[in-house]
Amino acid sequence: MVELLILGLVQGLTEFLPVSSSGHLVILSKIFNLGEQIIAITLVLHLGTCLSLLVFFFKDIVKLLRTPRTIYLVVAVTVITGIIGLSGKNFFESLFFSPRAVALGWLITATVLLSTKKFMNARRELPNIIDALILGITQGLAIVPGISRSGITVATLLFRKIDKITAFRFSFLAAIPAIFGAAIIEFRKINFAIKLDWFALGGGFLVSFASGLFALWFLEQSVKKAKLHYFAYYCAVIAVLTLIFIK
Repeated sequence: MVELLILGLVQGLTEFLPVSSSGHLVILSKIFNLGEQIIAITLVLHLGTCLSLLVFFFKDIVKLLRTPRTIYLVVAVTVITGIIGLSGKNFFESLFFSPRAVALGWLITATVLLSTKKFMNARRELPNIIDALILGITQGLAIVPGISRSGITVATLLFRKIDKITAFRFSFLAAIPAIFGAAIIEFRKINFAIKLDWFALGGGFLVSFASGLFALWFLEQSVKKAKLHYFAYYCAVIAVLTLIFIK
């Protein structure tokens, strides 16, 4: 029970903060020795953060559905991400068994986040199709554990001189189809014959939902205050610790 609550907390915080939830779950699954259960556990916790995403961005999603241009851009991002994810599926999955690959991903994330310091005063508010295609590529690369999806996608839009608040909101709206698509793929992998503590999973789900809402709020405040690069130091430290202590 305690392990699942910890995993729920970590999933909720790291899914949206730019520090890579997949990287953290890879390391924790090794520490807790969860074995075959990790796929089902990850899915349930993932659904908790999916719900927090829908709640936090509910008004933006309603607005999106009334804006054909934005829908078109989100579809473009999703198609590119899907092509990368499916074509590199075996390669990406192999990295989830390598703490060294996770550490490298964290170092890449740290470098990208540090680079955002010079781009926080951009003023362009309307993403275009080129922005969407580039965003689709970087979001696809974020499948690599240790590379933060939120970090690299917000950074991508900042590098494209998109206003920081627009970058925050559009990066998450464009991620919704990919996040739910990943959940569906994981659902197909579950072995329902294994024994699961559904009460404990329910607790993990609620914790991941609540911590996901907090993480979204905290990240939004960090972006508004141009402090996104602060997360780079955490990524660098945890990468070094992983290289030293996790085999």
